[in-house]
Amino acid sequence: MILSALLTSVGINLGLCLLFCTLYSILRKQPGNISVYAPRLIAERNAQERTDFNLERLLPSPGWVREAWRPSEAELLSISGLDAVVFMRIFTFGFKVFSFAGIIGVFILLPINYLGNQLSADFSDLANKSLDSFTISNVDNGSNWLWIHFSAAYVFTAIVCYLLYFEYNYISSKRIAYFYSSKPQPHQFTILVRSIPASSSSSFSESVESFFMENYPSTYLSNSVVRRTSKIQGLISDADKMYRKLAHLKSTTHTQQRFRRDGFLGLFGRKVNILDQYEKKLEDLEDNMRMEQTSIVGKEVPAAFVSFKSRFVAAIALHIQQGVNPIEWVTEPAPEPRDVYWPFFSASFIKRWIWKLVVFVAYILITVLFLIPVVLVQGLTNLEQLETWFPFLESILELTVVSQVITGYLPSLILQLFLSFVPPIMIMFSSLQGYIALSQIAKSACIKVLCFKIWNIFFANVLSGTALYQFNLLLEPKKIPSLLAEAVPAQASFFIAYVVTSGWTSTSSELFRLIPLICSFFKKASDEVPSISYHSEIPKILFFGLLGITYFLLSPLILPFLLVYYCLGFIIYRNQLLNVYAPKFETGGKFWPIVHNSTIFSLVLMHIIAIGIFGLKKLPVASSLIIPLPVLTLLFNDYCRKRYLPIFKEYPAECLIKKDRDDQNDPTISDFLDKLVTAYQDPALMPTQHSGSGDRRTSPLLHAAED
Repeated sequence: MILSALLTSVGINLGLCLLFCTLYSILRKQPGNISVYAPRLIAERNAQERTDFNLERLLPSPGWVREAWRPSEAELLSISGLDAVVFMRIFTFGFKVFSFAGIIGVFILLPINYLGNQLSADFSDLANKSLDSFTISNVDNGSNWLWIHFSAAYVFTAIVCYLLYFEYNYISSKRIAYFYSSKPQPHQFTILVRSIPASSSSSFSESVESFFMENYPSTYLSNSVVRRTSKIQGLISDADKMYRKLAHLKSTTHTQQRFRRDGFLGLFGRKVNILDQYEKKLEDLEDNMRMEQTSIVGKEVPAAFVSFKSRFVAAIALHIQQGVNPIEWVTEPAPEPRDVYWPFFSASFIKRWIWKLVVFVAYILITVLFLIPVVLVQGLTNLEQLETWFPFLESILELTVVSQVITGYLPSLILQLFLSFVPPIMIMFSSLQGYIALSQIAKSACIKVLCFKIWNIFFANVLSGTALYQFNLLLEPKKIPSLLAEAVPAQASFFIAYVVTSGWTSTSSELFRLIPLICSFFKKASDEVPSISYHSEIPKILFFGLLGITYFLLSPLILPFLLVYYCLGFIIYRNQLLNVYAPKFETGGKFWPIVHNSTIFSLVLMHIIAIGIFGLKKLPVASSLIIPLPVLTLLFNDYCRKRYLPIFKEYPAECLIKKDRDDQNDPTISDFLDKLVTAYQDPALMPTQHSGSGDRRTSPLLHAAED
């Protein structure tokens, strides 16, 4: 890619960013759009809708930037929780890393790369100059200037590790402080018990009650056995859909739209009132739900939520083997009640095992199939290859503007469109693996999306011209550094364009919220406050971090574009967390270890490529002296895992005991324990009444049946 093609891509995406931000600053001030741009504030009754007309409403203004910047981290913590704070810390961490990298890369490494003579570039025609001239490939073989790159690798690694240590230490202390300041939560006093042994003389509920009353007589509180409610969940879903259809039909002003003929395709037969039909169907669904709820008493699953009177006892019960047989009375942490994923909860062990195998095969399959758009994208970056594939386009491709748009903008746009389908697929895969919590599904999907991007976007693009045709090279580990050193710098221009398209424009479109805006225009906006998709947003940030770390030595030109992305993302997502998104669950910052591990992987990858680069550049001494760097990085990672990772798995006994002692002076703890008894009631067993007729229930029908 030439410099003018990159500037074309930057110009297009910069224009789109300004357009999205300008439209947002205008549309957010319109009274009819408050449900689109401030649904969280509406739910919290903090939104003030202005109906009086004024000219300022029609003019763009940067006031939203000031409003997003103003709240402190403590205020964000109280509003959105620790997960949101950790999410924003990823942006600040990236900004710190690449601010330092930008100083070294742009002011030291980039001039050295540009002034090299290895590629024999022409300095007079800068616009048509290949971006390869800005990479380390342009430095002369054996040049002593390469020792500056060598020193930069050590200094940069030390800075990144220091910042990682600081963030790990800071977030772990925040996690402990957040725990101390939180009110008593049901999941802190509860564990999940699986593989409850079956008994011919008693139900699972009675077995759990007897077992824990015998072994924890003074601290056991209650249990809630899981039941098979998949059929009820289907009925509830159908009833909700029917209720939404009915509500939309009632809001229709045209009476004629409420009538249709009951014959074939609504074209023949007598006219009937659709409103009456929908109400009758809704009543029938609710009657079926109540009948199923009444008959669900005996459909128990060998799993139960068991609650205790203290956190410390719950932790002991969690980590100590409960029965003589280790495969019975198996315990695991209980998620928050709002975090429980009920649809797949009652699946049998064999069903969960089969689905895990199916998901693994499907993940491999979709990873392989994604190579098709990758090859297509790589073809677009090479005009000669594109002319070979499509000879009839030769005359069009000779136009300067067309060639610049195709090579600079179109490849990253196409790749971004294909990538938009990946996060929903991965969240579906994770939900089928038998996880019992939405947060577990989100973390699993986050790792899947990140690995998918690293392989399919980075390695597949980098190696598409070499390793895919020389697969045997990958089977020889000694040749991997030289293979990567030869292939990675060649794709620097593509990844710069990718950062601009997928980073700048995609983040700005998040602010604009086009789909909710269209739904609002057609009066189909959901009343539910959305939650941020950590499984798609965190991998995107981490992948950009991998690009920045990897190309720090190879092509520092990417660093300014990354800095713009991190600044843009920080402001926009702060605005969204304050106005749009509400947390669906709270993990207490458990996403940070994923960030740490991804950064360590990126550093080691940079070191491996550096070993190959110095070997290709005829500087074997520097190549050998780089080898201790990945070893030291992995030792640092091992220290962090032992020092901080246990805090992100479970809270220490010191913290649990301190909180339990504080509860002794809390007058509301007895009320909390009373509510804890029913905290883990399956929502499918709770009463649902959408229609106007029928007896409205005020307590779970399951309890009524048991009484």
